[in-house]
Amino acid sequence: MRNRPPTGRRRLALALSALLGGSALIALPTTAGAADGGVAVQYRTSASGATADQSEPWLKVRNTGSTSVQLSQVKIRYYFKADSASTSYRFACSWAVKGCANITGTFGTLANPTATADRYLEIGFTSSAGTLASGADTGDMQLRFYQSNWQTLNQADDYSFSGAQTSYADWNKVTAQLAGATVWGTAPAGNDPTDPTDPTDPTDPPGGGQSLFDDFSYTSYTDPAISAHGWNVRSNSGGPGVPGANWDPSKVTFPTVSGNKVMNLETSTAGTAESTKQTEVVSKSTKFKSGTYAARVKFADTPQSGPDGDHLVQTFFTINDLKAPMADDYAEYDFEYLPNGGWGESGNILYTTSWETYNPDPWQAVNQHTESRQSYAGWHDLVLTIDNSSIKYYIDGQLFGTHDAQYLPERPMSINFNQWLIDLAGQTSTTARAYNEQVDYVLHVKDQVLTPAQVSAKVAAYRTAGTAFVDEVPAS
Repeated sequence: MRNRPPTGRRRLALALSALLGGSALIALPTTAGAADGGVAVQYRTSASGATADQSEPWLKVRNTGSTSVQLSQVKIRYYFKADSASTSYRFACSWAVKGCANITGTFGTLANPTATADRYLEIGFTSSAGTLASGADTGDMQLRFYQSNWQTLNQADDYSFSGAQTSYADWNKVTAQLAGATVWGTAPAGNDPTDPTDPTDPTDPPGGGQSLFDDFSYTSYTDPAISAHGWNVRSNSGGPGVPGANWDPSKVTFPTVSGNKVMNLETSTAGTAESTKQTEVVSKSTKFKSGTYAARVKFADTPQSGPDGDHLVQTFFTINDLKAPMADDYAEYDFEYLPNGGWGESGNILYTTSWETYNPDPWQAVNQHTESRQSYAGWHDLVLTIDNSSIKYYIDGQLFGTHDAQYLPERPMSINFNQWLIDLAGQTSTTARAYNEQVDYVLHVKDQVLTPAQVSAKVAAYRTAGTAFVDEVPAS
């Protein structure tokens, strides 16, 4: 979180893939086994050359059985020959009718390598992908994978590849499993995907699911439970914001609003650096990486007292430390609301920004952002999801922005809320004024992507059970 405007610039190398995850909230319904149904797989490629920057196996799955199929029970394997024994690969989904967030990709090593295959890419589906009716197909899944060092790869010797296959057609050089049984395709000799010696069990459930939830039911900033629950109410000096301003922990309070405890961050000023008091609450642990982040936050367009117009920033974000200028293992993901503009903007603007890295002096930034120029005063449900292919931002259940795989995090992060002033140029009065940002709850679910509706259900379940705080997320 810095007091410079987001700018868009892409770097050439992609970030490390994040951990895969699925929904933690939807139980898998009973579905027909292989005896009652089956699937077929169609394939085409949009990278038909013998060599390419990335392999692009585009796939469709069709239900050939008489009963519906739960897609979470379907696994597809695309087989290929690694360019060298030490080469590592990364998976990405460019676009899919079912939604890239509902598609997973993992790599495995064959137990019995052949001249055209020693690895495979296994495609799976989260429970949110739903069911496939008899005779229906998934529609396009525009998938790709590439070497981690982004070097050119050779496709000509890949078992499942065909440069001539530029239109969808049934393809038996990929395999498909339904409920653990192989129902489509032929694997390279000696590598039946159900072979128990296979080092990757394709029916293993996704990992993760440990949660952090905090209802912010504290008495004051001095409540010992705040620290015990892993939070730090900031009091040390430094940026972002007005140089010389103070971070005042006493301005973080926990009032009851409509019968519910909330966390209130107050930022105030009388037009000088010395009079400016900013607020921030930070998780002490940097152990949060892939999965789902959510918070219910109340933004304000006007001060609770005094004249309006300051260049204010109200936030919910995750971040880790910049170890060196332009270090490529830096990560930050922001919701930032500017009710009075700033950073060259004259009015209301909300940014969501995914950071790869930056250089503080001279300023240079590598990030991707989405913005909306309208008022966001009032309560809003903010959801951020990070999987192996993208970063998605939701506001009040609606997708707000999708950012690219090159901005995925390489290292774990902290969770943060703060409210601060960019400068004192927006309102030059020396009359005291104060602004409030409020937070109802925060939730993180490790390594699993939840929909906004699933977030709401999970929070409601905690509250119904009387759970004000839980932290199951292991230390990184």
